[in-house]
Amino acid sequence: MAAQISGISSTCSVASFKNQSPFDSHSSIRSSTLSFSSNLNGNLSIKSLETRTSQKSSTICSAVLVEHNSEQMEVDTTLSPRVNSVKPSKTVAITDQATALVEAGVPVIRLAAGEPDFDTPAVIAQAGINAIREGYTRYTPNAGTLELRTAICKKLKEENGLSYTPDQIVVSNGAKQSILQAILAVCSPGDEVIVPAPFWVSYPEMARLADATPVILPATISENFLLDPKLLESKLTEKSRLLILCSPSNPTGSVYPKELLQEIARVVAKHPRLLVISDEIYEHIIYSPAVHTSFASLPGMWERTLTVNGFSKAFAMTGWRLGYIAGPKHFIAACNKIQSQSTSGASSIAQKAAVAALGMGHAGGEDVSHMVKAFRERRDFLVSAFRELDGVKISEPQGAFYLFLDFSHYYGTEVDGFGLIKDSESLCRYLLEKGQVALVPGDAFGDDSCIRISYAASLSDLQTAADRIKKAILTLNTPSNI
Repeated sequence: MAAQISGISSTCSVASFKNQSPFDSHSSIRSSTLSFSSNLNGNLSIKSLETRTSQKSSTICSAVLVEHNSEQMEVDTTLSPRVNSVKPSKTVAITDQATALVEAGVPVIRLAAGEPDFDTPAVIAQAGINAIREGYTRYTPNAGTLELRTAICKKLKEENGLSYTPDQIVVSNGAKQSILQAILAVCSPGDEVIVPAPFWVSYPEMARLADATPVILPATISENFLLDPKLLESKLTEKSRLLILCSPSNPTGSVYPKELLQEIARVVAKHPRLLVISDEIYEHIIYSPAVHTSFASLPGMWERTLTVNGFSKAFAMTGWRLGYIAGPKHFIAACNKIQSQSTSGASSIAQKAAVAALGMGHAGGEDVSHMVKAFRERRDFLVSAFRELDGVKISEPQGAFYLFLDFSHYYGTEVDGFGLIKDSESLCRYLLEKGQVALVPGDAFGDDSCIRISYAASLSDLQTAADRIKKAILTLNTPSNI
């Protein structure tokens, strides 16, 4: 399609991904051209317009040409090396692509997203509604309302054994923002950020945004994907600035026992520069007998730990976008300064709702307990179902709502009409095509032998998905069977 706009000339490509695998970056792309050319009289003339309602499109601008005094200049459209070093989130991309398929009428079961399938509890939602009706819709203090920060301090004291004052808390637009601001606040160019693998997809990329170097420390399924303190000690250097721990873990559901955290704390204590980000966003989604331990509660760790939590997972408030960080005032003030020059304070409405959430009782009360019970039932079903498949290795999750299964037994399989299943990405493409189930490849989390299944879906959907996956897998002739 072509159009004329005064003073600007540009060329864009509209890439269509209809009928192509969402994981295949090498698939053919049909494109059309959008061009803008100079018109000195200021009139807008749209020469042609092509609309496509049956497919999703992505527009990529490749160059910008500006006409000035009858001379054309090409504007530099390069991006910063910092941005170019960052990989896009594969979980977000796959979730969006699966949604597009569903909207196009393909009966895909989406098990890629990391969000509860429950509605926000009614008492929380009503608090948000009341905030709107009562005109509580203006800016709040940058760090969050005193009411909410005081409630967070009370929660951390009663549930985690951690003592903070409101000026040691910053409320942000989600725990993701809290983590990014913490990394930006404490890391200098060239610093190392220690990331145990499997990891949440954003940790290494956040380190790169801070011009720091992510150092990946692998953990195996035989170790329940938990960091070995001896490996940690062997990899620490004078450049080591941050260790990121996530318990319960995304993507594995592993929970760090207190004894193991104590061993890690003894290693950390030997390195004065080393700080710890403790990502505890899944804290309340935990299955007995597993018990959550806040890293900052361990001897000598309060002074060097930045504790991150939020409302998205336990309270089913992903769309409300609210998280927080707690730590020593010096570091928290730095996070607050970054936030003041970027997003400023979080939503006033969401903050009122969060106060209501923290008033629901210990660990979220009955509503959260009901969700955790349902998650546990789903976990138990999936673990039992996949244990029936030969060659699949399972570490039973103790928290969160993910299974991280080792399917590498099936790598090396050639499938007629599809091609070679050589890694987690090609296996997920195969399961999407053959079974119409959307999953996330393990390579996104630093372990290519596995795939992640989110069981934040109804039990009936999980039963159907498990049947589809098993049928697709059972049609394979594995290398050992050929």
